[in-house]
Amino acid sequence: MLDAKKLKLIQTALVAARLDGWLLYDFHGINPISGGLVELPGLVSRRYFVFIPATGKPSALTHAIEQGPWREWPADWKKTTYSSWQQLEKGVADLVNGKKVAMEYSPGDAIPYVDRIPAGVIELVRKAGAQVETSANLVSLFYSVWSDAQRESHERAAETIAQIARDAFGLAGGRSQSANPMDEFELRTWILDRFEKAGLEADHGPIVAIGPNASNPHYEPQVSGSAKIERGCILLIDLFAREKNGGLYADQTWMGSLGQVSERDKKVWEAVRDARDAAIELLRDKMKKAEMVSGAEVDDAAREVLMARGFAEFILHRTGHSIDSISLHGSGPNIDNLETREERLLVPGVGFSIEPGIYLAGDVGMRSEVNGFIGKGEVIITPAEYQRELIIV
Repeated sequence: MLDAKKLKLIQTALVAARLDGWLLYDFHGINPISGGLVELPGLVSRRYFVFIPATGKPSALTHAIEQGPWREWPADWKKTTYSSWQQLEKGVADLVNGKKVAMEYSPGDAIPYVDRIPAGVIELVRKAGAQVETSANLVSLFYSVWSDAQRESHERAAETIAQIARDAFGLAGGRSQSANPMDEFELRTWILDRFEKAGLEADHGPIVAIGPNASNPHYEPQVSGSAKIERGCILLIDLFAREKNGGLYADQTWMGSLGQVSERDKKVWEAVRDARDAAIELLRDKMKKAEMVSGAEVDDAAREVLMARGFAEFILHRTGHSIDSISLHGSGPNIDNLETREERLLVPGVGFSIEPGIYLAGDVGMRSEVNGFIGKGEVIITPAEYQRELIIV
Protein backbone atom coordinates (compact mmCIF):
# COMPACT_ATOMS: atom_id res chain seq x y z
CA MET A 1 0.00 0.00 0.00
CA LEU A 2 1.22 3.54 -0.70
CA ASP A 3 3.12 5.01 2.22
CA ALA A 4 3.09 8.67 3.20
CA LYS A 5 6.58 9.37 1.85
CA LYS A 6 5.89 7.94 -1.60
CA LEU A 7 2.49 9.64 -1.72
CA LYS A 8 4.10 13.02 -1.07
CA LEU A 9 6.70 12.46 -3.79
CA ILE A 10 4.06 11.38 -6.30
CA GLN A 11 1.95 14.44 -5.53
CA THR A 12 4.94 16.73 -5.97
CA ALA A 13 5.56 15.18 -9.38
CA LEU A 14 1.90 15.53 -10.33
CA VAL A 15 1.96 19.22 -9.51
CA ALA A 16 5.16 19.69 -11.53
CA ALA A 17 3.57 17.90 -14.50
CA ARG A 18 0.42 20.01 -14.20
CA LEU A 19 -1.73 16.95 -13.68
CA ASP A 20 -4.73 16.74 -11.37
CA GLY A 21 -3.97 13.18 -10.43
CA TRP A 22 -2.89 9.65 -11.32
CA LEU A 23 -5.73 7.20 -11.99
CA LEU A 24 -4.66 3.61 -11.39
CA TYR A 25 -6.76 0.79 -12.84
CA ASP A 26 -6.52 -2.99 -12.83
CA PHE A 27 -8.57 -6.01 -13.79
CA HIS A 28 -7.28 -9.58 -13.56
CA GLY A 29 -3.72 -8.32 -13.29
CA ILE A 30 -3.58 -6.69 -16.73
CA ASN A 31 -1.84 -3.66 -15.24
CA PRO A 32 1.11 -4.79 -13.11
CA ILE A 33 2.05 -1.17 -12.52
CA SER A 34 -1.16 -0.57 -10.62
CA GLY A 35 -0.76 -3.88 -8.81
CA GLY A 36 2.80 -3.05 -7.81
CA LEU A 37 1.88 0.36 -6.43
CA VAL A 38 -1.35 -0.55 -4.64
CA GLU A 39 -0.14 -4.00 -3.47
CA LEU A 40 -3.47 -5.58 -2.66
CA PRO A 41 -3.29 -8.94 -0.87
CA GLY A 42 -5.59 -11.81 -1.73
CA LEU A 43 -8.07 -12.38 -4.54
CA VAL A 44 -8.95 -9.37 -6.71
CA SER A 45 -11.18 -10.51 -9.58
CA ARG A 46 -13.15 -7.31 -10.23
CA ARG A 47 -12.25 -3.93 -11.67
CA TYR A 48 -10.91 -1.27 -9.35
CA PHE A 49 -9.73 2.33 -9.66
CA VAL A 50 -7.46 4.26 -7.32
CA PHE A 51 -7.16 8.02 -7.75
CA ILE A 52 -4.07 9.74 -6.37
CA PRO A 53 -4.78 13.49 -6.46
CA ALA A 54 -2.13 16.16 -6.84
CA THR A 55 -3.32 17.46 -3.47
CA GLY A 56 -5.39 15.77 -0.82
CA LYS A 57 -5.96 12.11 -0.02
CA PRO A 58 -6.30 9.17 -2.42
CA SER A 59 -9.67 7.59 -3.18
CA ALA A 60 -10.58 4.08 -4.28
CA LEU A 61 -13.49 2.62 -6.23
CA THR A 62 -13.85 -1.08 -5.43
CA HIS A 63 -16.32 -3.92 -5.94
CA ALA A 64 -18.69 -4.62 -3.05
CA ILE A 65 -17.82 -8.32 -2.81
CA GLU A 66 -14.05 -7.75 -2.63
CA GLN A 67 -13.41 -5.71 0.47
CA GLY A 68 -10.94 -8.09 2.11
CA PRO A 69 -7.96 -7.02 -0.02
CA TRP A 70 -8.62 -3.39 1.02
CA ARG A 71 -8.33 -3.98 4.75
CA GLU A 72 -5.06 -2.00 4.89
CA TRP A 73 -6.51 0.98 3.02
CA PRO A 74 -6.17 3.91 5.46
CA ALA A 75 -9.41 4.72 7.27
CA ASP A 76 -9.17 8.41 6.41
CA TRP A 77 -8.82 7.72 2.66
CA LYS A 78 -12.14 7.57 0.82
CA LYS A 79 -13.24 4.18 -0.51
CA THR A 80 -16.45 3.75 -2.50
CA THR A 81 -18.01 0.44 -3.51
CA TYR A 82 -20.02 -0.53 -6.56
CA SER A 83 -21.97 -3.56 -7.72
CA SER A 84 -23.59 -2.52 -11.01
CA TRP A 85 -21.92 -1.09 -14.09
CA GLN A 86 -24.02 2.04 -13.64
CA GLN A 87 -22.56 2.52 -10.16
CA LEU A 88 -19.07 1.93 -11.56
CA GLU A 89 -19.44 4.56 -14.26
CA LYS A 90 -20.87 7.09 -11.79
CA GLY A 91 -18.04 6.33 -9.39
CA VAL A 92 -15.43 6.96 -12.08
CA ALA A 93 -17.10 10.27 -12.96
CA ASP A 94 -17.09 11.27 -9.30
CA LEU A 95 -13.34 10.62 -9.20
CA VAL A 96 -12.18 12.32 -12.38
CA ASN A 97 -14.82 14.59 -13.93
CA GLY A 98 -13.16 17.79 -15.19
CA LYS A 99 -9.64 16.59 -14.30
CA LYS A 100 -6.46 15.93 -16.25
CA VAL A 101 -5.28 12.49 -15.16
CA ALA A 102 -2.34 10.21 -15.89
CA MET A 103 -2.99 6.58 -16.76
CA GLU A 104 -0.92 3.65 -18.04
CA TYR A 105 -1.55 4.67 -21.63
CA SER A 106 0.90 5.43 -24.44
CA PRO A 107 -0.30 7.43 -27.46
CA GLY A 108 0.13 5.34 -30.58
CA ASP A 109 1.46 2.47 -28.40
CA ALA A 110 4.84 4.19 -28.60
CA ILE A 111 5.92 2.61 -25.30
CA PRO A 112 4.00 -0.69 -24.99
CA TYR A 113 5.46 -1.39 -21.54
CA VAL A 114 3.28 1.38 -20.10
CA ASP A 115 0.35 0.90 -22.50
CA ARG A 116 -1.60 -1.27 -20.05
CA ILE A 117 -5.11 0.20 -20.01
CA PRO A 118 -7.68 -1.23 -22.48
CA ALA A 119 -9.04 1.24 -25.04
CA GLY A 120 -12.52 0.73 -23.63
CA VAL A 121 -11.44 1.86 -20.17
CA ILE A 122 -9.78 4.96 -21.65
CA GLU A 123 -13.08 5.67 -23.43
CA LEU A 124 -14.98 5.21 -20.16
CA VAL A 125 -12.70 7.65 -18.33
CA ARG A 126 -12.91 10.23 -21.10
CA LYS A 127 -16.71 9.86 -21.18
CA ALA A 128 -16.63 10.55 -17.44
CA GLY A 129 -15.21 13.99 -18.24
CA ALA A 130 -11.47 13.47 -17.80
CA GLN A 131 -8.52 14.33 -20.02
CA VAL A 132 -6.14 11.34 -20.13
CA GLU A 133 -2.36 11.75 -20.34
CA THR A 134 0.36 9.12 -20.27
CA SER A 135 1.81 8.11 -16.90
CA ALA A 136 5.09 6.98 -18.54
CA ASN A 137 7.33 9.38 -16.63
CA LEU A 138 5.55 8.70 -13.35
CA VAL A 139 6.12 4.98 -13.90
CA SER A 140 9.84 5.61 -14.26
CA LEU A 141 9.98 7.68 -11.09
CA PHE A 142 7.75 5.70 -8.74
CA TYR A 143 7.39 2.15 -9.99
CA SER A 144 10.65 1.26 -11.71
CA VAL A 145 13.27 2.70 -9.35
CA TRP A 146 15.35 0.39 -7.19
CA SER A 147 15.73 0.72 -3.45
CA ASP A 148 19.22 0.58 -1.92
CA ALA A 149 18.53 -2.97 -0.73
CA GLN A 150 17.44 -4.02 -4.21
CA ARG A 151 20.54 -2.53 -5.80
CA GLU A 152 22.74 -4.39 -3.33
CA SER A 153 20.86 -7.62 -4.05
CA HIS A 154 21.31 -7.08 -7.79
CA GLU A 155 25.04 -6.48 -7.41
CA ARG A 156 25.49 -9.67 -5.36
CA ALA A 157 23.55 -11.69 -7.93
CA ALA A 158 25.53 -10.11 -10.76
CA GLU A 159 28.89 -11.14 -9.35
CA THR A 160 27.69 -14.69 -8.65
CA ILE A 161 26.25 -15.04 -12.14
CA ALA A 162 29.45 -13.73 -13.75
CA GLN A 163 31.51 -16.39 -11.97
CA ILE A 164 29.05 -19.12 -12.93
CA ALA A 165 29.32 -18.00 -16.56
CA ARG A 166 33.11 -18.14 -16.52
CA ASP A 167 33.02 -21.57 -14.89
CA ALA A 168 30.49 -22.78 -17.46
CA PHE A 169 32.81 -21.91 -20.33
CA GLY A 170 35.67 -23.68 -18.60
CA LEU A 171 33.57 -26.78 -18.06
CA ALA A 172 32.25 -26.86 -21.63
CA GLY A 173 35.72 -26.26 -23.03
CA GLY A 174 37.24 -29.09 -21.02
CA ARG A 175 34.50 -31.53 -21.98
CA SER A 176 34.81 -30.55 -25.65
CA GLN A 177 38.30 -32.04 -25.66
CA SER A 178 37.04 -35.36 -24.38
CA ALA A 179 35.15 -38.20 -26.03
CA ASN A 180 31.97 -36.98 -24.31
CA PRO A 181 31.32 -33.27 -25.01
CA MET A 182 28.39 -31.60 -23.26
CA ASP A 183 25.24 -30.66 -25.09
CA GLU A 184 23.43 -27.36 -24.63
CA PHE A 185 20.72 -28.73 -22.33
CA GLU A 186 23.27 -30.44 -20.09
CA LEU A 187 25.14 -27.16 -19.59
CA ARG A 188 21.85 -25.35 -19.00
CA THR A 189 21.00 -27.87 -16.27
CA TRP A 190 24.45 -27.44 -14.71
CA ILE A 191 23.94 -23.66 -14.57
CA LEU A 192 20.52 -24.04 -12.92
CA ASP A 193 22.09 -26.34 -10.32
CA ARG A 194 24.72 -23.69 -9.59
CA PHE A 195 21.96 -21.11 -9.23
CA GLU A 196 20.21 -23.30 -6.67
CA LYS A 197 23.39 -23.83 -4.65
CA ALA A 198 24.03 -20.08 -4.68
CA GLY A 199 20.52 -19.25 -3.47
CA LEU A 200 19.42 -17.82 -6.81
CA GLU A 201 16.25 -18.41 -8.82
CA ALA A 202 14.99 -17.75 -12.34
CA ASP A 203 11.57 -18.24 -13.88
CA HIS A 204 12.99 -19.64 -17.15
CA GLY A 205 16.22 -20.12 -19.11
CA PRO A 206 19.14 -19.82 -19.20
CA ILE A 207 19.96 -19.70 -22.90
CA VAL A 208 22.85 -21.94 -23.91
CA ALA A 209 23.38 -21.94 -27.67
CA ILE A 210 26.12 -22.82 -30.13
CA GLY A 211 26.65 -20.68 -33.25
CA PRO A 212 23.67 -21.55 -35.52
CA ASN A 213 21.28 -21.86 -32.58
CA ALA A 214 22.55 -18.58 -31.13
CA SER A 215 21.34 -16.83 -34.29
CA ASN A 216 17.88 -17.20 -32.71
CA PRO A 217 17.93 -14.60 -29.88
CA HIS A 218 15.30 -16.49 -27.85
CA TYR A 219 16.56 -20.00 -28.40
CA GLU A 220 16.27 -22.37 -25.45
CA PRO A 221 17.77 -25.87 -25.51
CA GLN A 222 15.45 -28.81 -24.97
CA VAL A 223 16.07 -32.10 -23.19
CA SER A 224 16.15 -33.89 -26.55
CA GLY A 225 17.75 -32.57 -29.70
CA SER A 226 20.18 -30.15 -28.09
CA ALA A 227 23.37 -29.58 -30.05
CA LYS A 228 26.74 -30.82 -28.87
CA ILE A 229 29.18 -28.18 -27.65
CA GLU A 230 32.17 -29.27 -29.69
CA ARG A 231 35.50 -27.87 -30.83
CA GLY A 232 35.10 -25.09 -33.35
CA CYS A 233 31.80 -23.87 -31.88
CA ILE A 234 30.92 -20.32 -30.95
CA LEU A 235 29.06 -20.56 -27.61
CA LEU A 236 26.55 -18.02 -26.26
CA ILE A 237 25.43 -18.19 -22.62
CA ASP A 238 22.67 -15.81 -21.50
CA LEU A 239 21.99 -16.28 -17.79
CA PHE A 240 19.71 -14.32 -15.51
CA ALA A 241 18.66 -14.86 -11.91
CA ARG A 242 17.86 -13.14 -8.64
CA GLU A 243 18.32 -13.88 -4.98
CA LYS A 244 15.41 -15.82 -3.53
CA ASN A 245 12.84 -14.08 -1.33
CA GLY A 246 12.50 -10.83 -3.21
CA GLY A 247 15.84 -10.20 -4.86
CA LEU A 248 16.29 -8.11 -7.99
CA TYR A 249 17.36 -9.72 -11.26
CA ALA A 250 20.78 -9.56 -12.84
CA ASP A 251 21.02 -10.46 -16.54
CA GLN A 252 24.20 -11.16 -18.52
CA THR A 253 25.29 -12.67 -21.83
CA TRP A 254 28.78 -14.02 -22.33
CA MET A 255 30.43 -15.23 -25.52
CA GLY A 256 33.17 -17.78 -26.10
CA SER A 257 34.83 -19.94 -28.72
CA LEU A 258 35.85 -23.57 -28.34
CA GLY A 259 39.20 -23.26 -30.03
CA GLN A 260 40.52 -20.50 -32.23
CA VAL A 261 37.99 -18.07 -33.62
CA SER A 262 37.64 -17.24 -37.32
CA GLU A 263 38.35 -13.73 -38.59
CA ARG A 264 34.67 -13.27 -39.48
CA ASP A 265 33.48 -14.29 -36.02
CA LYS A 266 36.12 -12.09 -34.43
CA LYS A 267 34.76 -9.11 -36.36
CA VAL A 268 31.22 -9.93 -35.25
CA TRP A 269 32.31 -10.14 -31.62
CA GLU A 270 34.28 -6.89 -31.76
CA ALA A 271 31.33 -5.04 -33.30
CA VAL A 272 28.99 -6.26 -30.56
CA ARG A 273 31.49 -5.46 -27.80
CA ASP A 274 32.24 -2.02 -29.19
CA ALA A 275 28.52 -1.23 -29.56
CA ARG A 276 28.02 -2.17 -25.92
CA ASP A 277 30.95 0.01 -24.89
CA ALA A 278 29.66 2.95 -26.95
CA ALA A 279 26.43 2.81 -24.99
CA ILE A 280 28.33 2.68 -21.71
CA GLU A 281 30.61 5.55 -22.75
CA LEU A 282 27.65 7.75 -23.66
CA LEU A 283 26.06 7.08 -20.29
CA ARG A 284 29.28 7.85 -18.42
CA ASP A 285 29.81 11.05 -20.39
CA LYS A 286 26.26 12.25 -19.74
CA MET A 287 26.50 11.45 -16.03
CA LYS A 288 29.86 13.24 -15.77
CA LYS A 289 28.31 16.35 -17.34
CA ALA A 290 25.19 16.04 -15.18
CA GLU A 291 23.09 15.78 -18.34
CA MET A 292 19.96 13.68 -18.73
CA VAL A 293 19.83 11.04 -21.44
CA SER A 294 17.00 8.97 -22.88
CA GLY A 295 16.95 5.27 -23.54
CA ALA A 296 16.53 6.06 -27.23
CA GLU A 297 19.79 8.03 -27.34
CA VAL A 298 21.72 5.16 -25.77
CA ASP A 299 20.18 2.69 -28.20
CA ASP A 300 21.15 4.92 -31.12
CA ALA A 301 24.75 5.10 -29.92
CA ALA A 302 25.06 1.31 -29.84
CA ARG A 303 23.34 0.67 -33.16
CA GLU A 304 25.44 3.29 -34.93
CA VAL A 305 28.50 1.13 -34.23
CA LEU A 306 26.86 -2.01 -35.59
CA MET A 307 25.68 -0.22 -38.71
CA ALA A 308 29.07 1.39 -39.31
CA ARG A 309 30.65 -2.09 -39.22
CA GLY A 310 28.25 -3.30 -41.92
CA PHE A 311 25.85 -5.31 -39.76
CA ALA A 312 22.69 -3.20 -40.07
CA GLU A 313 20.59 -6.00 -41.59
CA PHE A 314 21.51 -8.38 -38.77
CA ILE A 315 20.17 -6.23 -35.92
CA LEU A 316 16.98 -7.88 -34.67
CA HIS A 317 16.26 -6.18 -31.35
CA ARG A 318 16.73 -3.11 -29.18
CA THR A 319 19.91 -2.53 -27.20
CA GLY A 320 18.36 -3.17 -23.78
CA HIS A 321 15.32 -3.63 -21.58
CA SER A 322 14.21 -2.17 -18.28
CA ILE A 323 14.88 -4.17 -15.12
CA ASP A 324 12.51 -3.04 -12.40
CA SER A 325 11.75 -4.17 -8.88
CA ILE A 326 9.04 -6.56 -10.11
CA SER A 327 10.23 -7.95 -13.42
CA LEU A 328 13.34 -8.86 -15.38
CA HIS A 329 11.73 -7.21 -18.42
CA GLY A 330 10.31 -4.24 -16.59
CA SER A 331 8.12 -1.22 -17.23
CA GLY A 332 10.79 1.43 -16.78
CA PRO A 333 12.79 3.11 -19.55
CA ASN A 334 14.16 0.65 -22.11
CA ILE A 335 17.33 1.20 -24.12
CA ASP A 336 15.35 1.37 -27.32
CA ASN A 337 14.78 3.48 -30.38
CA LEU A 338 14.35 0.52 -32.72
CA GLU A 339 11.34 -1.50 -31.55
CA THR A 340 9.63 1.35 -29.69
CA ARG A 341 9.88 5.12 -29.38
CA GLU A 342 11.44 5.18 -25.92
CA GLU A 343 11.60 8.87 -25.12
CA ARG A 344 11.73 8.57 -21.34
CA LEU A 345 14.80 9.82 -19.55
CA LEU A 346 17.00 7.48 -17.54
CA VAL A 347 16.26 8.99 -14.16
CA PRO A 348 18.25 8.19 -11.00
CA GLY A 349 17.24 4.84 -9.56
CA VAL A 350 16.34 2.97 -12.75
CA GLY A 351 18.14 -0.10 -14.06
CA PHE A 352 18.36 -1.77 -17.45
CA SER A 353 20.30 -4.17 -19.63
CA ILE A 354 22.75 -3.17 -22.35
CA GLU A 355 22.89 -6.05 -24.84
CA PRO A 356 23.49 -5.30 -28.51
CA GLY A 357 23.46 -8.34 -30.75
CA ILE A 358 24.19 -9.50 -34.29
CA TYR A 359 22.37 -12.52 -35.73
CA LEU A 360 23.35 -14.21 -39.00
CA ALA A 361 20.45 -16.60 -39.59
CA GLY A 362 21.42 -20.26 -39.48
CA ASP A 363 25.07 -19.35 -39.02
CA VAL A 364 26.01 -17.52 -35.82
CA GLY A 365 24.64 -15.12 -33.25
CA MET A 366 26.56 -12.97 -30.79
CA ARG A 367 25.41 -10.72 -27.98
CA SER A 368 27.23 -9.05 -25.11
CA GLU A 369 25.14 -8.07 -22.11
CA VAL A 370 25.77 -6.12 -18.97
CA ASN A 371 23.40 -4.20 -16.71
CA GLY A 372 23.34 -0.51 -15.90
CA PHE A 373 21.97 1.44 -12.95
CA ILE A 374 21.64 5.22 -12.80
CA GLY A 375 23.04 6.38 -9.48
CA LYS A 376 23.67 9.87 -8.17
CA GLY A 377 25.88 11.41 -10.83
CA GLU A 378 27.12 8.08 -12.15
CA VAL A 379 26.14 4.97 -14.03
CA ILE A 380 26.99 1.70 -12.30
CA ILE A 381 27.72 -1.22 -14.64
CA THR A 382 27.42 -4.81 -13.45
CA PRO A 383 29.23 -7.11 -13.17
CA ALA A 384 32.22 -5.06 -12.09
CA GLU A 385 34.52 -7.04 -14.40
CA TYR A 386 32.54 -7.56 -17.57
CA GLN A 387 33.70 -9.28 -20.75
CA ARG A 388 36.28 -7.47 -22.87
CA GLU A 389 37.56 -10.28 -25.10
CA LEU A 390 36.02 -13.42 -26.52
CA ILE A 391 36.59 -16.31 -24.11
CA ILE A 392 38.74 -19.00 -25.79
CA VAL A 393 38.50 -22.43 -24.17
